[in-house]
Amino acid sequence: MGEVRFGVRDVAGVRFAISPLWETVTSFSAASDPGRYAIHLPWLRSVRALREDRALAARTAPLRALAVVDPLRGDLPDFLTPPPRCPLAEFEEELANLSATSAEESGAALPELADALRAWWEAAVRPFWPRIRAVLEADIAYRTRQLAEDGIQEVLARLHPALHWTGDRLVFPHLPSEFLDLDGAGITLAPSAFAVHCRLLTGPGPTPPAAVYPSRAVGTLWECHGASGDGLARLLGRSRARLLAFTSSPATTTQLAARTGLSLGAVSQHLAVLREAGLVTSHRYRREVHYATSELGDALLERA
Repeated sequence: MGEVRFGVRDVAGVRFAISPLWETVTSFSAASDPGRYAIHLPWLRSVRALREDRALAARTAPLRALAVVDPLRGDLPDFLTPPPRCPLAEFEEELANLSATSAEESGAALPELADALRAWWEAAVRPFWPRIRAVLEADIAYRTRQLAEDGIQEVLARLHPALHWTGDRLVFPHLPSEFLDLDGAGITLAPSAFAVHCRLLTGPGPTPPAAVYPSRAVGTLWECHGASGDGLARLLGRSRARLLAFTSSPATTTQLAARTGLSLGAVSQHLAVLREAGLVTSHRYRREVHYATSELGDALLERA
């Protein structure tokens, strides 16, 4: 039973992030032990052939020795899953940070390990990343709304049923018996599609620790989102109806283009029409604009 102590500065330093590196590592564990990850069966079926690919098996061998663990124990090596540093980090950025880890600390051949991670990312995660990231971003959007309505204590207490808030401490039942004082560093909250339970990630240097927790709505991750009902398609047009369905969780034009097969220009034009009609809203974060259904759009989808 581990505990994390929050001070005033730590509460002010709570932030959210998504880690493609973490998802790559944990998805590899899931593919190696499908029986424990029934919720991901559609994805597991789609990557079944990858597990039988000899060339890929050879490249990912250094990862297999480290990442295939009992998910109830969660004993992934710390250096393999560093805390995410940026809310919009790309896989290659996180891999570069991992590669900067000293060989003495990791006890592993880092070039071979980096190649193994890249091979699994390219083969099994990257093709599905727009869908995975959309679910994780939707979780973050939900938590930020919860923060505005209920405060940070409720956000922390509701990350997972097994977590609970006691005084100024967050208790992690799956952690070893240890106590971590954040001491003003703050903490990063990172939703995960493949996490079985909550994990606390710590690393060297000034990077704040991260609490990884199972994302909301993972059960919808592999659903087949075909076109919406025929009535809605006749009303809006089939492409706009599909886009409206895919914006039920926040997504960028690039993500929507990847999911629908439409060009970026076509997606932008259709989104402009949907936004003018009040069916979707948009908000900018740094260099990205995220689109999501409005209350009217949600009602229309539900009715359809």
